[in-house]
Amino acid sequence: MSEHPASTVHDIVILGGGSGGYACALRAAQFGLDVVLIEKGKLGGTCLHQGCIPTKALLHSAEVADAARDGEQFGVKSTFDGIDMAAVNAYKDGVVARLYKGLAGLVKSRGVMFVEGSGQLVGPDTVAVGDDTYTGRNVVLATGSVPKSLPGLALDGSRVINSDHALTIDYVPRSVVVLGGGVIGVEFASVWRSFGSDVTIVEALPHLLPLEDEDLSKQIERQFRKRGIAYELGARFSKVEESATGVVVHLENGKSIEADLMLVAVGRGPVSAGLGYEDVGVAMDRGFVTVDEYCRTSVPNVYAVGDLIPTLQLAHAGFGEGILVAEQIAGLDPKPIDYDGVPRVTYSDPEVASVGITEAAARAKYGDAVTTVKYDLGGNGKSQILKTAGMVKLVAVKDGPVVGVHMIGSRVGELLAEGQLIYNWEAYADDVATLIHPHPTQSEAMGEAHLALAGKPLHTHS
Repeated sequence: MSEHPASTVHDIVILGGGSGGYACALRAAQFGLDVVLIEKGKLGGTCLHQGCIPTKALLHSAEVADAARDGEQFGVKSTFDGIDMAAVNAYKDGVVARLYKGLAGLVKSRGVMFVEGSGQLVGPDTVAVGDDTYTGRNVVLATGSVPKSLPGLALDGSRVINSDHALTIDYVPRSVVVLGGGVIGVEFASVWRSFGSDVTIVEALPHLLPLEDEDLSKQIERQFRKRGIAYELGARFSKVEESATGVVVHLENGKSIEADLMLVAVGRGPVSAGLGYEDVGVAMDRGFVTVDEYCRTSVPNVYAVGDLIPTLQLAHAGFGEGILVAEQIAGLDPKPIDYDGVPRVTYSDPEVASVGITEAAARAKYGDAVTTVKYDLGGNGKSQILKTAGMVKLVAVKDGPVVGVHMIGSRVGELLAEGQLIYNWEAYADDVATLIHPHPTQSEAMGEAHLALAGKPLHTHS
């Protein structure tokens, strides 16, 4: 920890040590700026402790469980004896602990002053933590988000839970109702089904993963149905009651579902109440801090990043925003973030991965100048080896660039880096079609899709 008296005027004071906040701190420190990073909880925020890392550890345990249970289809005989949740949680917590230790060491090695405590904005350039104040030529707000609930729906942390509670339960529920079919709900549904639970997802909109391309939503619905995951689409929650063994979830359509517990996964809301933002004049909208394309708030030299602002609630989007702010303060001229070009992955089984815009958005923007191609993973050798179904869907402008890459299948998130380059470099189908992809890999599916889009399919019918 750097030794700075509290009265010092720092280059940057950052309120919040999650993905956006610590990325800003680390990048700013590379420029030799004097940085204070304030965090009321553990360094790393939601992503490291309640989000990306622990949930993906659970998803990997789920993948191992499926492999152990289904090994005979690959010629491997094994006995599946069930899930040891104490051991699963120990594995998950160990991954988090190692990454936390590494991050803390990195922040210290960069000379960032880390302050543990609950901060409040008390002036346009000042954050108070208890009796101490920290003044900065620039202030960055990065206080993140928390799981939301519905009006009047109380969470008891036992039978009616949110995603934070779900990370700490020490048993495999026999049955679960997941309220919300977005990324969080779909990932936990996938985990619990692999662990052996009966799962029903309740989603108010017409499809699971409603922000994704509709073809991907329809395919994950089919594959979830094959996995035995039930869902009620276009169904609104009415109320939940306790039963002798758990809960009874009532829907407005008259249906009732009994389960051991209900996970409320209806999104995340910003942490901004009572932190002094509005008192200082920071413009807000429904609890979010409003910013321009450079993450600047309505108050000069006050920035906001991460889940606190109404952009993509993704850790890597927060990284990008933190870096963007640090580079501005350092005097560089960074480009604003194109949020359509930020990759998005749902780490369920199967995975859903996308970058760019959906077919519906493209048609709204470009009209009849839109063309699409779907490549079925059934024609991909590595996908056959993995016994996964899915597809790569490309959305392009006729005689123009690819504007959307959408994929579903086992491990397709690992293919998205190429998709990100294709979209962000405004590549044409011919540009990618000339590239030789290694065989046999799932990455060939990306090449095959672009060959088809360029009018010269190899392993698909023209």
